[in-house]
Amino acid sequence: MKILCAISGGIDSGIATALLKREGFDILGVFMKLADTENFLEGEKRAKKLAKFLKIPFLVLDLRKEFKRKIINYFLKEYKAGNTPNPCVLCNKEIKFGLLLEKALDLGANFVATGHYARIKRIRNKELGIREFKLLRAKDKGKDQSYFLWMLNQDQLKRILFPIGNYKREEVEKLAKEFKLPVLKAKKSVEICFIEKTVNEFLKKYLKKKSGLIVEKISGKNQKKHSNILQNVRILDRYRILGEHKGLWFYTIGQRKGIGLSAGPFWVLDKDLKKNLLIVTRNEKDLLKRELLCKDVNWISEKGSNFPLKVEAKIRYRQELADATVYPKNKICRVVFKKPQRAITPGQSIVFYKGEEVLGGGIIC
Repeated sequence: MKILCAISGGIDSGIATALLKREGFDILGVFMKLADTENFLEGEKRAKKLAKFLKIPFLVLDLRKEFKRKIINYFLKEYKAGNTPNPCVLCNKEIKFGLLLEKALDLGANFVATGHYARIKRIRNKELGIREFKLLRAKDKGKDQSYFLWMLNQDQLKRILFPIGNYKREEVEKLAKEFKLPVLKAKKSVEICFIEKTVNEFLKKYLKKKSGLIVEKISGKNQKKHSNILQNVRILDRYRILGEHKGLWFYTIGQRKGIGLSAGPFWVLDKDLKKNLLIVTRNEKDLLKRELLCKDVNWISEKGSNFPLKVEAKIRYRQELADATVYPKNKICRVVFKKPQRAITPGQSIVFYKGEEVLGGGIIC
């Protein structure tokens, strides 16, 4: 059986490949060149070194044009629209388990394997009379990456292997020493692979400054008091002007640092794209909300789901699961949490779980 292993040059993908090689599979190592950054230049060198050490055939797949068109352009478009996107989620669907999987099949491979911390369970769905694939959280909950995989479908899952999904990170590091892998001193993975420094520095290269007002909402009883500050401008009659922002795409919901206001602290509460207003608050509790709407919802199971559906959900990667109920609403879903959630952010993913299983997810809108 032939397996195409995606090798990034790090320990996780290295051990995933080494484990499959030890089991006797026919392995082809592949490095995906996605951008011209130091991260990818260094990763390619390390991946070649690893493939040579494991004595497996190796090729570099240049996907820079496709990655820019599908992922980077999406990233910039979403930020320009005032959202805070998660490019890793789309990359897993379109690139790692999209274009790479297509390439694997063209090369005669049966599966694509990666170093993701997640698991896939193969079951027989008696009701539908089909073989079904479930996406599960990793054994190591601290490293679990199932949050980034909710866009995958049955056709993709049946061709994917996650060899380290049943291992904890410390077990993987121990195996790396046992295998004597030449990547033990690998740098830690960057948060977004195509960004070398900060998100804002990256955005400044592509999105121009578009100054606007930073405002704070005024309660009804204080509107008259502040009318002289607002200069009777009708569209601002509910707000007190605090300063100027440099462009709404440089800020995200819940942000505290980098707003540029004194007499704080202030938190970014909302954005008004039509009026180009950055709305802030001095009260952190204003960030707590119990409901959200999400679009582009994907249910991993072939059967789908019965509504209303009680789930556990998370609205960002580094977050504990929270009890919620999902209600269908035309082509989007309304999600109501049992307890308020902090800084619900348009563009980010909400992912639904039932125990260990990933049911699916959507894009917060």
